[in-house]
Amino acid sequence: MAEIEFKSVTKSFGKVGVIAGLDLKVDDGEFIVFVGPSGCGKSTALRMIAGLEEVTSGDIQIGGRSMAGLAPSDRNVAMVFQSYALYPHMTVAGNIGFPLKMAGRSAAEIAERVREAADILDLGSYLDRRPAQLSGGQRQRVALGRAIVRHPQVFLFDEPLSNLDADLRVSMRGEIMRLRERISATMIYVTHDQTEAMTMGDRIAVFAPLKDGHPRNLMQVGRPEELYDRPANLFVARFLGSPKMNLVELDGEQDPAFGSLDLGPRPSGHDGVLLLGVRPEDIRIAETGAPGLAGRIRLVEALGAEYYVHVETTAGELIVRIMDKHLRPTPGDTVALQPASGAFHLFDKATGDRISG
Repeated sequence: MAEIEFKSVTKSFGKVGVIAGLDLKVDDGEFIVFVGPSGCGKSTALRMIAGLEEVTSGDIQIGGRSMAGLAPSDRNVAMVFQSYALYPHMTVAGNIGFPLKMAGRSAAEIAERVREAADILDLGSYLDRRPAQLSGGQRQRVALGRAIVRHPQVFLFDEPLSNLDADLRVSMRGEIMRLRERISATMIYVTHDQTEAMTMGDRIAVFAPLKDGHPRNLMQVGRPEELYDRPANLFVARFLGSPKMNLVELDGEQDPAFGSLDLGPRPSGHDGVLLLGVRPEDIRIAETGAPGLAGRIRLVEALGAEYYVHVETTAGELIVRIMDKHLRPTPGDTVALQPASGAFHLFDKATGDRISG
């Protein structure tokens, strides 16, 4: 069993709180992604699992066993860092097998496990090379191999692709996802990249920084499509999705100036200001005079197969995502914006919590 559970975990560095009241259960064999901006505590949470940071209060359990006071080497956890941290004087085989050598394993066992890891990661023809002779992607695979040879119950990935270029990031995402299929282990992957989060995880845990006034770090946990389609609060709604969700402040009559858009009656118990959220891909551009929110196109970003259209309106600047590359609006044009039926979200402006939609 490699089930991981945070139980009311807090972490402070001196008087500075980094993690507050973290309660989270990661299932045995699950691949979960911790995502959020810099300073939100996601890497600190990972390091506490590995034993590289002490828990200020609360408890972390792996397989039902408390990790309190347990040394990192006794936790059966392997961690892959943002930096490859390879030994330049060692060969690929030496780097991969180094943890086993330090553990006092026999030369025969080390050789067997190194070959096993090299086969999984397609590194067999590179075992005699030095790190300086490898590409960035190959070095990261060596770092993965060094973790694999330990046969851990838990794999921890701390932004392992941040140092790679765009093409290598895509290919290495595939490598890690294939690794998950071949190795039976619980995996936690930390990133600030929402694309990695949305494409890799069974579930996503969205973290927010305490320093920004949030009373807790963990904003929402769920499958990628759940978080995208039904964000629990404004933070998740704005963090996941590119371009970000459009937000329009509603007046007392709930009239967002979207013409015939029917939001229904104001939710009971919510007399404050509401925010209407609409994702860019859920807004259609119509000709001026049509029902909808009138505006003027300020900017068109061409991304090849799609366009991001920035439209100035009385409700502020909204972004529309157009997937039809043959339809290209022109800056300066006056248009009407029409959201898809039912494709909206309502949030309480004061609390940031989702209300309906």
